[in-house]
Amino acid sequence: MKRFITLFLSMLVVAQLFAAERVFVIPVETEINMSAFHHFRQACTDARERNAQLVVLHLNTYGGALDAADSIRSTLLRLPLPTVAFVDTNAASAGALIALACDSVYMAPGASMGSATVVNGSGEPMPEKYQSYMSTIMRATAEHHGKVAEGDSLRWRRDPAIAASMVNPEISVSLTGNQAVECGYADGVASNLSEVLSDLNIHEPEIEYYQSTLADDILGFLSDTAVRAVLVMLILGGIYMEMHTPGLGFAAVVATVAATLYFLPMLIGGTMPGWVIITFIMGVILITMEVFVIPGFGVCGVAGVLAIIASLVGAMVNNDAITGVDFRAVVNSFGVVFIGMFLAVIAVWYLTSSHGPKWVRRHSELMTELKNSDGFVGVDMGPAKLVGCEAKSVTVLRPAGKIEIDGTVYDAVSVGPFISAGRTVKVLKYENAQLYVTEE
Repeated sequence: MKRFITLFLSMLVVAQLFAAERVFVIPVETEINMSAFHHFRQACTDARERNAQLVVLHLNTYGGALDAADSIRSTLLRLPLPTVAFVDTNAASAGALIALACDSVYMAPGASMGSATVVNGSGEPMPEKYQSYMSTIMRATAEHHGKVAEGDSLRWRRDPAIAASMVNPEISVSLTGNQAVECGYADGVASNLSEVLSDLNIHEPEIEYYQSTLADDILGFLSDTAVRAVLVMLILGGIYMEMHTPGLGFAAVVATVAATLYFLPMLIGGTMPGWVIITFIMGVILITMEVFVIPGFGVCGVAGVLAIIASLVGAMVNNDAITGVDFRAVVNSFGVVFIGMFLAVIAVWYLTSSHGPKWVRRHSELMTELKNSDGFVGVDMGPAKLVGCEAKSVTVLRPAGKIEIDGTVYDAVSVGPFISAGRTVKVLKYENAQLYVTEE
């Protein structure tokens, strides 16, 4: 029996030694945004679950959002698997940063990598502070790969100065495959993935490509920065409209659905701590107390608004794979929430204005018309202008009676002793639809 067990274990060891290496390929061929980051993070999770021995990024992108690229870079640097970037045609701007974060880089003939200058939507360079930040993370990424021996000295495996020069708007360095190999930024030039794996001494590998599901696409869409800003607008705008609408109605449904969609990617990804949801719920409770329990808008209302904003910002910071407290991540997240707040103000103003849909204004307390036909009694404030005028008592005021001003008779109440008829009186005030007088 012992001999049989020993033989079986030996066969397992041999099988493991000769088993084909599993290579997991992640295509990065779209604009780099938070949706692309969500897909990339899910792909890394799949690679670990499938026990991949190597992760290959198939890169062909002109770049995109800096925060999303930085999140992908951070994920790559912490990934406990060897990574290879295969630049097929382009790895520009944010794509260059992602390639630089990989352990090895291979480039196809005619491909280019670099030009990491931060630009705006019109293609113009962003202000110096953005260039400086991009230059810093490019340099830090190059330094992450350490130094190698060269003779009796050490040199950087990937020269940080070259990485920083890619961000200089006046130089905007881009490297071809051969240039990248010469300066140590690429490990070789390969026409296809098979040549890359052959150069890495991986023969007959088991190659698996990341395939996003419909659920991944939906979650990726919800992770997009613009979509997040719109969801923040619906959450805050819905809460505000519900505060000014009798009962629970359409605005509450909109705010609830938007909040669910906002937190859903982070909840499924498991990157959001429990305090975020707790803070959000506490914020809603505080605002509800302010509306229905405590008159006016005071401490509870302000605390509730701040709690909701903190939860919205905190959810995005954790979703961006930031470890610890990262001030830049907090600022970026707050920027998205601020844009959503600004859009909410515009939306509420439009919906409650004369230009907005009538069905919205009809269900808003601020726009509700209290008609006599519906049982509401209006108070005539016209007699208020008589305060301070002199009058003559037409009847005895005990204390109620009638007075005459400029030929018009009014009901009045004496605020002091009873007043006989024919006396001169003065109107002191008008309250509760009633004139109050005193004898002069």
